[in-house]
Amino acid sequence: METFLIKAAQLIAALALLVIIHEFGHFLWARVFKIRVEKFYLFFNPWLTLAKWKPKNSDTEYGLGWLPLGGYVKIAGMIDESMDTEQMKSEPKPDEFRAKPAWQRLLVMTGGVLNNLILAFVIYVGIAWYWGEKSIPYENYTEGFDFQTEAQALGFRNGDRILLIDGQKIDISDPGALMDMLDGCAVTVLRNGTDTVNIVLPKDAINHLNTEKPLLMPRVPVYVKKVMNGDPAAKAGLKEGDRIIAVGDSLTPSFTELSQALTAYAGKATSVTYLRGNDTIVANTTPTSAGKLGFELESPLNVFKYNVKEYNFFEAIPAGVHNGTQMLVTYVGSLKYIFTKQGAQSIGGFGAIGSLFPPKWNWLSFWEMTAFLSIILAIMNLLPIPALDGGHVMFLLWEVVTRRKPSDKFLERAQIAGMFFLFALLIYANFNDIYRFLIK
Repeated sequence: METFLIKAAQLIAALALLVIIHEFGHFLWARVFKIRVEKFYLFFNPWLTLAKWKPKNSDTEYGLGWLPLGGYVKIAGMIDESMDTEQMKSEPKPDEFRAKPAWQRLLVMTGGVLNNLILAFVIYVGIAWYWGEKSIPYENYTEGFDFQTEAQALGFRNGDRILLIDGQKIDISDPGALMDMLDGCAVTVLRNGTDTVNIVLPKDAINHLNTEKPLLMPRVPVYVKKVMNGDPAAKAGLKEGDRIIAVGDSLTPSFTELSQALTAYAGKATSVTYLRGNDTIVANTTPTSAGKLGFELESPLNVFKYNVKEYNFFEAIPAGVHNGTQMLVTYVGSLKYIFTKQGAQSIGGFGAIGSLFPPKWNWLSFWEMTAFLSIILAIMNLLPIPALDGGHVMFLLWEVVTRRKPSDKFLERAQIAGMFFLFALLIYANFNDIYRFLIK
């Protein structure tokens, strides 16, 4: 329960920041062009408003809703999610959205997306400045990588290290390199530390993979970071720094094998073999019925040799912009997989997003996830779907090109259709979360 609450708190905090920044983008450009903004709300408020206030001599009511699915600004003279069609029946007033030229309305509608992109880059700059960059060189993952079951069916094996893609040496730690690989190519891997093996992936490799799981994950040797008092690990004499190398007759060179061994010996008396310095210790133990020993695994950054690059403020700016751009390009490139069968099945709702946050509050992880979500929010809002910013932008661009403004009736119907589509997508995404939770 504690883990759930921590993840939920991080998700809500990130969403609150992203929504405020996004809606402020619309608000700011509206005020620049002297367009009246009637409401500015964090979260939606159907039937109930948690708090609201209206400053003296201000046209804008600020409020806090109870439904954390987003937020909104109600701009006078605009057909939006408020569906205030009565206002549109009167003649346009000078301080209304519809009375302004198309280029001003375009800036108002893109303001939220621009703010989210700016926020993402600011966060990446801040991360580079405050934390620097810790990175484990690809060649330092001495135990190789674990591949998802579907990837193993294509020829990969746990422990493989990718050496070449189409004959070219590529830094596989670059997410873009993995995306390129899934378009179909020849992959050369190092197997068992000595053998090179060529694997030819089909053009539709993505359709053979489980897009809900990473293609590969580093194999991490089992070093103990912390032992829980009273649990089997403590009773077996395990201490911080010990490395578990076997459970019963099963060797455990990485956490993958350990997890499988503990599942096999769940609730059964067995032995655990571990290294402490130059000593090999064998102790009796009984994993819990859930297949747990009761210890915290040491972070890969404390197991493998890593590089640290520190930046001063001015050096952090290009580094953060580079990291943000790389993440933006990678995410945009991954969107094409949404339109595959596996991509549609991998769409998740708030449960899937919340699961991406760590089980313990970690500021670095929080800001990394917030920056990534800010990019996602910006790109998704640009999709040309009525009810999203991209839908409004699409109609405005049509007006700029053709010099013909769509009728209010058309915009109203398009807004309703877009809202129905988004609600259906929201229900589908969260149903996927529930389905995945129930079948686990």
